[in-house]
Amino acid sequence: MASGQLTAPTFSARLVPSFEGLKPSTVKFASVGPFKAGSLTQRSFRGLVVRAATVVAPKYTSLKPLGDRVLVKIKTAEEKTQGGILLPTTAQTKPQAGEVVAVGEGRTIGKSQIDVSVKTGSQVVYSKYAGTELEFNSSNNLILKEDDILGILETDDIKDLKPLNERVLIKVAEAEVKTAGGLLLTEASKEKPSIGTVIAVGPGPLDEEGNRKPLSVSAGNTVMYSKYAGNDFKGADGLDYIVLRANDVMAVLS
Repeated sequence: MASGQLTAPTFSARLVPSFEGLKPSTVKFASVGPFKAGSLTQRSFRGLVVRAATVVAPKYTSLKPLGDRVLVKIKTAEEKTQGGILLPTTAQTKPQAGEVVAVGEGRTIGKSQIDVSVKTGSQVVYSKYAGTELEFNSSNNLILKEDDILGILETDDIKDLKPLNERVLIKVAEAEVKTAGGLLLTEASKEKPSIGTVIAVGPGPLDEEGNRKPLSVSAGNTVMYSKYAGNDFKGADGLDYIVLRANDVMAVLS
């Protein structure tokens, strides 16, 4: 073998032992051939094709979510920037919003039957990696748990979000532009703040009897939250917002 070169083997999912009731996958990973370190490009991986969405055959015309699941029609990704510049597909922001088109019958907590808290037609925002994508009735949809829905948003501005359950909407404090010694910081060196002002809170989680437990924070509180929690958003005012669970709020500052 020549110095500085590696040979990538051909991998097959059939090498993985099959389990009872499951067939071994036929997906194969194409060899990318000899390469030098640092020489990989997007072209090297054209042999690997992944389809993320489940396709529902046209013969099925209705879909009824079960339990506390919700079917959401995904909002189309923005194709232009605010300045009117067309974005290539790779640069388009993956949508985290859509319209509720069907809901399940809810869930049972103790002796109480709890309905899903969002209704058909509601515009909702959901967690970034939640649910299962599917193509149904010629549109892109997502089926997910109610708990993966962050809140109801009837406008295009995240600051108007109405959080659900124990979710909290926070306006993130602006990052410091100077060090303690007075040195100006570049954008890249500014540390992401984990402090902000609570804008809105949900009605609280359900207890074992199906009753809501109020949250320990309220709108107007300045709070410190877990650094890597929640979902980040950019508001119409250009400021940063985050939606997270109340138990990711660590302290109230005053």
